[in-house]
Amino acid sequence: MLLRTELDALPVTEATGLPYASTTPGVMHACGHDLHIAALTGAVALLAADRESWRGTLLVVGQPAEETLSGARSMLADGRLYERFGTPDAALAQHTAPLPAGTVAHAPAGAPLMAGSIAADVTLYGRGGHAATPHLTVDPVLMAAATVLGLQPVVARTTAPAEHAVLTVGSVRAGERGNVTPDTAELSLTIRAFTDQALDRLLAAATRVVRAQAAASGAPRDPDLTVTARSPALHPDPALTAAVRRAHERAFGTDRVLDTAPATATEDFPHFAAGGVPTAYWLLGTTGVREWRAARSGGAPVAPNHAPGFAPDVRTASRRHHGPAGRATTGAGPGTGRRRGGPAEPHGPRSRPEAGSGAAGRVAAVVLVRRDRAAPTGWTTVVRLLGLLPGHWSCHSEVGQDRVVLRVELAGATDAPAVRRAVSCVLADTALRGWTEEF
Repeated sequence: MLLRTELDALPVTEATGLPYASTTPGVMHACGHDLHIAALTGAVALLAADRESWRGTLLVVGQPAEETLSGARSMLADGRLYERFGTPDAALAQHTAPLPAGTVAHAPAGAPLMAGSIAADVTLYGRGGHAATPHLTVDPVLMAAATVLGLQPVVARTTAPAEHAVLTVGSVRAGERGNVTPDTAELSLTIRAFTDQALDRLLAAATRVVRAQAAASGAPRDPDLTVTARSPALHPDPALTAAVRRAHERAFGTDRVLDTAPATATEDFPHFAAGGVPTAYWLLGTTGVREWRAARSGGAPVAPNHAPGFAPDVRTASRRHHGPAGRATTGAGPGTGRRRGGPAEPHGPRSRPEAGSGAAGRVAAVVLVRRDRAAPTGWTTVVRLLGLLPGHWSCHSEVGQDRVVLRVELAGATDAPAVRRAVSCVLADTALRGWTEEF
C-alpha cells in the first residue's frame, strides 16, 4: 500500500501570526502540506510500533512539486518509483479543505473529486521604447491586458452551461520602470475541467485568443504559449473509496464523514494510478469551530487554501487525521497492508486496555461531561473525540441520558487540572454544541 504526502510550499508570505508561522518571506505552507506530512508521520509511527497487527508492505512517498503538477509524474517516470519499489495494490492520499475540523469528505461513488488541469506560460512580444513616444513602440503591456480580458469569455463561450470549467490568469509580468515600454510581457494561466476533451478545447480557444490579440496589436513576432504541466481529473476508485469510507465511519462516526461535490482544484495524485493502481483520496476538514461559526454568522470568511491567512485548526485536524485515522484507513485497502483483524477501531475506552493509576508520566482525573437536552451530538461521539487525546482512557460509565463520567489518564500531564484543561480544549475545538464539562 502506498501512502503519499506532498512536501512543497507556496510563494506566499504568511500572515497568520501563529507561533510556528514561516519565517521566510514569500514562502508558506499555504495548502496544508505541512499538516499532511505530520498526519502521515503519525500514521506511520503507529503502524511501525504495532507491526504484529498487520502484514504487507507499506510504501511511504514524500512527493515534491505537487503545486506545479510535475512531482508525481517525475517520481514515476524519471525516478522509476514502481519499478524500483514495486507496484502497490492501493494508493491513498488526503488533502486539507475549509470544512469543519474533525470531519472528512469523500466524493460519491463514480464521481470525480477534483478537476484536471493544464498550466501554461505565455510570452507576448512587442517593441520597447520611451514611455513618452508610444507611437514608436508596440506596447506588450497593453497587449497583455487585452489578452487577459479576451481570455475571460473563453469558458462561457466554449463550454456547455452544465459543464464546469475555470480559466484563470494568475500572473502578469512586464517591465521594470513606469517610463520604459518593455519588449515583452509574460502571462501564466491555468485551465481546469473534468474531461480531457474539455481541457483540449479550452486550450485551443485560449491559444486562438493569445495569437489574435498579438496580431491585432501589430506584434513583431508570434507569441509563445508553452504548456508547463498537465494532470487528469481525480477519479477515486469506487470500491477502494467505499472501503476507506467505512473505515472512517467506524473511526469517527457517520455524522463526521461527508459527501463532497467535485472541486475545481487540481492534484497530480491521479498519476499514481498508473498501471491500474486503485486510488482513494479524501478531504480533511481543518476549520476550527469558532472560525466556522463566525463565518456562518456573517463574520470574516474562512481563509481558503493558498491564502496568506490559511491556518488549519492543528489540534483538532492533526489529532483526528493521524492515529485512529491512519490505522483505520490503512486497514481498508486490499492485499498489501491489510490488517489481520480488519480495520483498527478508534482508540477509546472500548479499544484501550485499562492503565494503572500509578503509571509513570500519567495523571488521572475524573471528569463529568454534561449534555444539554437540545445538543445535537450524542455521548458516544463525545467519548470518541476525547479518545483522541494523546494518553490512555482507563474506563467510562454513563450516568443517565445526559451525563458521562470519565476517568482519564493523560500522558505528559502534570496534575489533574491539566487533564481537565485538555478535555476542555477538545470540547471547545469541536462542534459539540451543548456539551460542557463539570469537575
